[in-house]
Amino acid sequence: MENYTYNSYTLQMEGLNVTKDYIYPVFFLLLILYIVSMVMNIGISVLIFFDKNLHQPMYLIFCNLSLSDIIGITRVFPRLLADILRPPSERLISYYGCVVQAFLTQFFGTTSHTVLMIMAFDRYVAICYPLRYSTIMTNKMVMKLTVFAWGSAFFFVGILIGLTVRLNRCRTMIMNPYCDNASLFKLSCESVLINNIYGLTFTVVLLTASIGSIVFTYTKITVVCMTSKNKSLNSKALKTCSTHLVVYLIMLISGFVVIILHRFPQYSEYRKLSAILFTIVPSSLNTIIYGVQSKEIRKFLYEIFTSKTCSPLSQK
Repeated sequence: MENYTYNSYTLQMEGLNVTKDYIYPVFFLLLILYIVSMVMNIGISVLIFFDKNLHQPMYLIFCNLSLSDIIGITRVFPRLLADILRPPSERLISYYGCVVQAFLTQFFGTTSHTVLMIMAFDRYVAICYPLRYSTIMTNKMVMKLTVFAWGSAFFFVGILIGLTVRLNRCRTMIMNPYCDNASLFKLSCESVLINNIYGLTFTVVLLTASIGSIVFTYTKITVVCMTSKNKSLNSKALKTCSTHLVVYLIMLISGFVVIILHRFPQYSEYRKLSAILFTIVPSSLNTIIYGVQSKEIRKFLYEIFTSKTCSPLSQK
């Protein structure tokens, strides 16, 4: 018969099951991915902040995506890296620490969608109403969209985690490499029907709004491009929209893989790996894709590197 520990404030993290021969290779691989992703996201945020030429709605909104990615990476990787080096019996976390990590996990996933929704709106206005773009996408509008993206995520995720915190706990094992809402309410022996109903409704509404906004804006953009004979407009639309669409699809597909694998307990290790990749892969690719696509960012980086290269030569 299973022994139950009620409302324990110390939880055990299952983490990744890595054999002794692969502990350090896996540790250093994840460490490199973590450092690279953090450097790129922080770097591009600092770049946009200091370069006045990049103080445009598109880049200011993109900063929100980088900030969301930084939160998503930071709430997982430091703890995950430490747990890899610990034996399973020592992978302990406080209940409140787990609640915070679960909140940030769901918050990161939600803001990834809401920020990409307002980025789609920005591209829609820029391509469908180019003459009115500067009057619509003002600093005030950018601020309103930013508050919507973060505020709505904070509110709905707060309710989601609040419904879980109210439950009594009779288990202590987190069957995941990090804490999320599902792992938390699975610790309870009470009915989680309300949690499942709200969680499912929240997910359906979020995905419907997210996918719906992308389909609507891109349909409008496609119609404008097909009816317009302006090659410059079509080229700009193709470049900016393809970038945004690639970022969105990477995030959506990697998220769906995690959700699908949750339904197959026999593939728990694949689910853990996909959950980690969901955090690190989109976060790393976002900055690369937008950095390569943006003429202003490429120009800024080119000037920095050429100035550093030429400055020693000019002193001779």
